[in-house]
Amino acid sequence: QLQLVESGGGLVQPGGSLRLSCVASGWSLEQSSVGWFRQAPGKEREGVSCISAYNDNTYYSDSVKGRFTISRDNTKNTVYLLMNTLKPEDTAVYYCAPLKTTCTYYEQQLVLYDYWGQGTQVTVSS
Repeated sequence: QLQLVESGGGLVQPGGSLRLSCVASGWSLEQSSVGWFRQAPGKEREGVSCISAYNDNTYYSDSVKGRFTISRDNTKNTVYLLMNTLKPEDTAVYYCAPLKTTCTYYEQQLVLYDYWGQGTQVTVSS
C-alpha cells in the first residue's frame, strides 16, 4: 500500500531556501516518474516539477524554472525539491506523488492510485 510523507516545509523569508523531501513506502519511486505539486489558498493544485523514471530527466513549470531543482535518492526511496530564491507567490501546500504517466503529462496530475499524501506547508513571508 502506497504511503507518501512530505516534509521540509516551513516559514521562510523572501529570497530564502527550503528543501522538501518525499519519502515513499509500499512503492519503489525508482520505477515511476514523480511529480511535485502545490496548492495555494483559494487556487487549484498545479504541477511544479517532475523527474522521469530511469533516466531522471527533469521538468519544471515556468514559474519555478531556474529556482527549483528536483532530484531523487533511490537508496532512500526519496524525491527532493530544492527551492531557492523563494517568493511570496510560492506559498502553498506542496505534495509529491508517483505518476501513472510520464513527466510529459505531469501537469494532468494523474497520480498513482489517485493517492495524495498530507503535503507540507511552505510559507514565504517577511
